[in-house]
Amino acid sequence: MRDNAAVIGLKESHGASYGDNWSDVAFQRMPNVSLQPATGKQNISADDLIADVKDGVYIEGDGSFSIDQQRYNFQFGGQVFWEIKDGKKVGLLRDVAYQSRTPDFWNSCDGVGSREHYRLGGSYFDGKGEPGQINAVSHGCPPARFRKINIINTGRKI
Repeated sequence: MRDNAAVIGLKESHGASYGDNWSDVAFQRMPNVSLQPATGKQNISADDLIADVKDGVYIEGDGSFSIDQQRYNFQFGGQVFWEIKDGKKVGLLRDVAYQSRTPDFWNSCDGVGSREHYRLGGSYFDGKGEPGQINAVSHGCPPARFRKINIINTGRKI
C-alpha cells in the first residue's frame, strides 16, 4: 500500500495496511486507537462520571461483539454490568449489550476519566478479510460516559 499513497496525494503511507504473513495480500486495517484521558490536574474516576448519571448502566471490561463490514453499526457486550440509579451502583445486571452507529456513539461521549484511570488492552486475534487474516491490535481508554445509547437485554427465553 506504500506504493498507493501517491495515488491519493500523500507523500507517504500512514502504515495502516497489514498482511497476515509474507504471502498474503496486505489490505487496510484499523490502526491502534485510543480514547485520550481528560487533561488538567483534576483526578476524574469512574465514580465521578457515575455521580452525574440519573438512570443508566456501567459496563466493565469487554465481551461479545458484532460490527458490520464498514464498521458503522455495532453491538458490544462487557464482562460486568451495574445498574446506576441517582449516581450510585445499585446492583448487578446480566444479559446486557449496547448498540449504536459509530458517529452517534462518539458524539454521545460527554465525559472521560483522567490519566490515572487510563487502561490499555489488546488482542492478538483481530480478524478481517476473505480469506480471513488476523492482526494484533491495541485500544486504550479511561472510564468514559456516553449518553442516550441503546441498551438491550440479550437474554433468551424459550
